[in-house]
Amino acid sequence: MRPDTPAEHIAEAERLIRTATRYPEDQEPLLLQAAAHLELGDARDRASALYDQLLASSPADPHLIKALQAANLWEYGHEPEARALIQGIRAAAPADAAPWEVIAETLEAHDELTASEECFTEAAGLLIEENAPLTQATTALLTGRHRVRRLLGLPHDDWDMVADTRHIGPIPLDELHDPKRIWALGSDDPAELRAEIARLRAELGDRRAALSRPFPVAILHWPARELAELITSYPTLAAEYPSHEAHLTHIESSLRALAASGTTNLGIVTASVPSYEAFAASEKTSPASPSLLPEYATTLAARGKATPWPPTANTPCWCTSTKPYSECHGASV
Repeated sequence: MRPDTPAEHIAEAERLIRTATRYPEDQEPLLLQAAAHLELGDARDRASALYDQLLASSPADPHLIKALQAANLWEYGHEPEARALIQGIRAAAPADAAPWEVIAETLEAHDELTASEECFTEAAGLLIEENAPLTQATTALLTGRHRVRRLLGLPHDDWDMVADTRHIGPIPLDELHDPKRIWALGSDDPAELRAEIARLRAELGDRRAALSRPFPVAILHWPARELAELITSYPTLAAEYPSHEAHLTHIESSLRALAASGTTNLGIVTASVPSYEAFAASEKTSPASPSLLPEYATTLAARGKATPWPPTANTPCWCTSTKPYSECHGASV
């Protein structure tokens, strides 16, 4: 039976401590579990003592233990010590995602959002290698970074796009990380919580209705800079995209042909190289494979990334030229 009350958590911690005494070769993971139960049992001083004990014994993962100690110390009023530990971890730049995630989330939990975003970004820059597949741990870093950047109101960047693409849930990350939603779910006001539950129920109804309709038939749009990077990185795709101008012309002509054939619910999805590479890694396929391109477009559309086509006459053209559609790719409509 899982511990539920503070007393049960403390009893489980004491059992784990006794087990660690009998099996010293497994002491580190056992005492880490015990410390977690002590924190849940509101015995944070005892948890802190366990972390100190582990750090004094040349542990295998000292940075993670220091990160957990920092989170625990901050929770029971030892903010200066916690900050010092966090600063030390950042200076050491560990090559493991776990301590970075713990200290970034600790800063986030205490409304240190700018410092939290900096930690997530430092970790991503250190641990995510160019063109290398993302792991579960590095994906978690990008997801946490996405959440904090939404709270800060920062615009999406390439790593945010990768986080969006890697997210496999039915609700897009932008919705999950909506600041208003996060603050409402953290509220102690019953009225606010009831309002958020009502909103979630309404959104669930909308989501079910949307899923009953077919996904839009979407075509990839590569902005000029992204297309140049794509062709440089994967020359085999040059046959698909002879030039950026030809690419834009092909998008418009393809969509018009589909519309003329009676196909409805058409759209355009904007591609980026980091997002595409992350999708290729998740599919265990080379980004150089042309057959992956339509799958990538379909996945983006299924995740709600498609912009409906055609735009209205005076709406800025989908190609991002800033001209009205009727004076750009819609000129001959």
